[in-house]
Amino acid sequence: MDKVRSAYEAVSEIKDGMTIGIGGWGPRRKPMALIRELLRSPVKDLTVVAYGGADVGLLCAAGKVKRVIFAFVSLDFIPLEPYFRKARQSGAIEVSEIDEGMMLLGLRAAAWGVPYIPTKLGLGTDVVRLNPQIKMVDSPYDNKEWLAMPALKLDVALIHASRADQRGLCQIDSPDLYMDDWFARAAETTIVSCDALVDTDYFHQGDNARSVFWERNVTQIVVPIAGGAHPSSCDPLYGFDMAHFKEYAASAAGDGIAPYLEKYVTAKNEQEYQSLVGGIDGILALPLPVY
Repeated sequence: MDKVRSAYEAVSEIKDGMTIGIGGWGPRRKPMALIRELLRSPVKDLTVVAYGGADVGLLCAAGKVKRVIFAFVSLDFIPLEPYFRKARQSGAIEVSEIDEGMMLLGLRAAAWGVPYIPTKLGLGTDVVRLNPQIKMVDSPYDNKEWLAMPALKLDVALIHASRADQRGLCQIDSPDLYMDDWFARAAETTIVSCDALVDTDYFHQGDNARSVFWERNVTQIVVPIAGGAHPSSCDPLYGFDMAHFKEYAASAAGDGIAPYLEKYVTAKNEQEYQSLVGGIDGILALPLPVY
């Protein structure tokens, strides 16, 4: 059983109009090599579900996105992701802004195969008024009205892991898993890029299996790309590239996305991209963020 594919082959699974979920959190452990490959593709009219960062901003700037379902889209030290901000303020995209916990429940509902999960999250806020697709339900147990968070069913999930084997067993070695296991289970097709492809025996050694968070049958495609989360971080292997993010953000206030894409993405492969940002040695030398 060999699930290893190239980034090009993996992204070819994504078609116009699909709903894709992107794992990671802001500038942390985003599957950016897969995002760059998606930027090179002709795919458009996507619905994107994410705790977003530059992944969402780049896709919006490149005209790939119809709608974003999000709890936030931020680079942390740059609070509002600049290209997402432009797209939202201009009305170029449709948006559904929900609470972080509501998004988690939506992914869980999709993973569990139920249409919604009742919750108190969002009650007393404008979430329901601004998201008419979110309904209220009466509880048969306490005679109270609850918010019914609908399932966020994904056609494809894109995730970056620390390591994986060819069968789809994935390890996330970061201190925080974020919601990647729920993105994986909520999707019809889960594509995982990883910093290292390892033999299955690796997971039989020490405590390595403790950082496996979803079943290998949930993963359909594995794409080995060392440094594939850059410019986001993949703790504990490397931190995020603040200088690169600042260059990216500056482009939003300057000549726009076209020069950035021409320099780093268009007509380039991942090896060429990494050569422009210091190579894999430079990526691995990026200091881990301290909070």
